[in-house]
This record gives sequence, C-alpha cells and structure tokens, in this order.
Amino acid sequence: MHDVRELIELGPEAVRRLARRRYRLDLEVLGAAHRRRGEGLEAVAALRGELKRASRGPRPTEEGREELRRLRERVQQAEAAVRAAELELEEALLGIPNLPLDAVPDGDSEKEAVEVRRGGPPPRPAAGAARHHADLGESLGVLDATRAAALSGARFSVSRGPGARLERALASFLLDLHTEEHGYTEYAVPHLVNRETMTGTGQLPKFQEELFATAVGGRELFLIPTAEVPLTNLVAGELLDTRALPIAMTARTPCYRAEAGSYGRDTRGVLRLHQFEKVELVRICVLDDAPAQLELMVGQVEECLRRLELAYRVVLLPAGDMGFSARMTYDIEVWLPGSDSYREISSVSDCGAFQARRAGIRHRTAEGRKLPAATLNGSALPIGRTVAALLEQGVQPDGSVLLPEALVPYTGFRRILPGGAVER
Repeated sequence: MHDVRELIELGPEAVRRLARRRYRLDLEVLGAAHRRRGEGLEAVAALRGELKRASRGPRPTEEGREELRRLRERVQQAEAAVRAAELELEEALLGIPNLPLDAVPDGDSEKEAVEVRRGGPPPRPAAGAARHHADLGESLGVLDATRAAALSGARFSVSRGPGARLERALASFLLDLHTEEHGYTEYAVPHLVNRETMTGTGQLPKFQEELFATAVGGRELFLIPTAEVPLTNLVAGELLDTRALPIAMTARTPCYRAEAGSYGRDTRGVLRLHQFEKVELVRICVLDDAPAQLELMVGQVEECLRRLELAYRVVLLPAGDMGFSARMTYDIEVWLPGSDSYREISSVSDCGAFQARRAGIRHRTAEGRKLPAATLNGSALPIGRTVAALLEQGVQPDGSVLLPEALVPYTGFRRILPGGAVER
C-alpha cells in the first residue's frame, strides 16, 4: 500500500508511472479523500478539547449536563465521520498497484520482456526428437492425468513411483541448497490464512477471484497461492531491529490458484495447475538494500538451475506485466523443447515498501527512526515445472530420462526408464 502523502507529493509523476501499468490514478479523488480525513481529525481534536474544557468546570447545572451530552454526541459523530473517511481512503489505496521503477521497460505482456542473459547448457533437446512432458510422463509411467481428472477435474496432477520420488527429492535438494548454502531459515507454515494476511501481501482485495476460500463455522480462511503470503506476514505488525536485517526465509508448501482467466492455456501437463508445490524465498531488508537483494535472489535461482543442468534465460518484465505488489520483477524462464519455447519457472520481485506498509512491517534504525522495511520474494523452484523441464531436457533416444548428478543422492537413481523402472 502507498503512503497517500507521497502519492500526492509525486503528483503527475505518480500518474505517469502508474499509467505504465495501465492504471489511471485520479489524484483529485485521492486528494479529496485525504483532505476529508485530515479535516475530520482536526474537527475531532477541536471537539475533544472543547469537551475537556467543559468537563473541568464547576459542577454542571442541568443545562450544563445537557451541553456536555450534546458535545459527546458531536465527538462521536465526528469520530464516525473520520472512520468513514479513513475507510474510503484505505479502500482507494488498497486498489492502487505498486509504482514501477524507471529501470523497468514499457509494455503489457511477456512479448515486451527484455532478455538479460542465458545460462545452463544450450537450449536444445537433450537427445533425439523433442517431446512434451505430458507424453513423456505417461510413457514413463510417472504422471497420470486421467486419474487426476477423475479425482478432481481439470488442472490437477497425480505423480506415481519414480515421479513422486523425484518431486520429493527436488524439494529436499532445493531446501538443502537454500538453507545450507544460501543462508535461509526454513519454516513450516499454515496453508490456510485469514483475510488480513492475504491483504498484507496484496492478494486481497483485488485478486479474490483467483483464490480458493473456505468458511467453516463462520470462520473465513483462504488457501495460500504461494508461501510468500505466510512467510512475509510472519513479521506483520512488528518493529524489527535494522541490525537484524536482512531476514531470509524459505518454505515448501502446496500452492492453490483458481487460474481465473487462463482457461484454454496450458491444458496439458503440469504447467498451470490449481494445486502445485513450490519452494519459496522471501527476504526482508532496508529499502536502500532492496536492489542488491533482488540481484542476489536471482543469482540463487540461477544456481538451482545450473546444478540441475537446465537451460534457462533471465528476462526483465515490462511494467504492465508485473505482479500487483512488485516494483521490479525478473522472470527466469526454463527451456522446454516439447513446446520449443522458454517458459517461466520463477519470478523474483522487489516489492519495495509496498507490502511492508500494508502488513505494518517496520524497522528501527540506530538513530531510533522507524521506517517501513522492504520485501522481496521469488520461486526457487516450483516442483511441477521443474519436473517438466527435467523430463523434456533429459529425454534420451531410447525414451528414458537422465537426471542431473545433483539429484542422485536424493532420488537414489540416475535414470527413469519407460514403464516406470529406474536405473541407479
């Protein structure tokens, strides 16, 4: 969420920057709401002062008691007006996306993303003809789309045998890498969170249609779309010591997404599911350090892909294609020979102070100043998409799939054979 005073002070500059996200900021409406709140607070302060002075007088007469009663009513009415003005202002601010940084390119879609670099082996089929991971998964006996659909309908997946073992191995490999080498603390967090938690990271109120919700016994809870939500909110409302920053957190969780508006896209395989697992990274730091922390996190995602021997590229997203809370985002895209294209496997975002203001995350400097922190988040990595890349890039001429050396200590095998057998 924005500081309304900063938006008003930026004026036309804020309008220009938000227009790059195809968002029209109405400064007049925002300014009027801000003034109503300020005038209301002044009125409340004046009435409270008048009431205080009147209460300190001699023992009141009947007429004096009536005047005190009227003053109290006026104070209550003024306070109600302030609450209404604050609610109006908060609702307006909650719907305004983050301001993109000037380094972010213009554009509205992935077509305008700017390629930064490529990494890993050359982007080509591992051997023989390229095959889609859905076909490979079926021939290997590790993915079962038919039974998944029978259980839950479209956009769900079932893994079996070596496929399920591979998913478990990937999660353990990634968590070990991030905790033992990258300095993250691992958390096990709830998969159901309340409305306040979802609002803190920007999923609500704007994206309610994208979320799965449940209400049992009158209690409203939301299934998390990413571990970013509970991880970031672990320090919601806290005043952190600047010397303790940055904070680095990671978790493996299922993620639940309605994927509203994406029907007809990626209907085969595991690229766009309603439920998938992911290892998430979250960092909390001082605002000035956020750009350096963003580059660090991108490098950590790249290290995952290098060790998994996967071809990838890094792109800088345009302003109109970033997430609501981000001010700058890098997508890391993995090469999928089966579709002859690079596809997103991770997004790493610098959210500046946007989420911290919404969630009340601040830090106290050595001089005693209380400032909003900065938050960053990134996928490192989603399990299903990584499996898809391993299958498509690792397929051999005989239809088997060769896995990277880094995973062998976790899987116990190096090769998956057609039919579901393994070779150690």
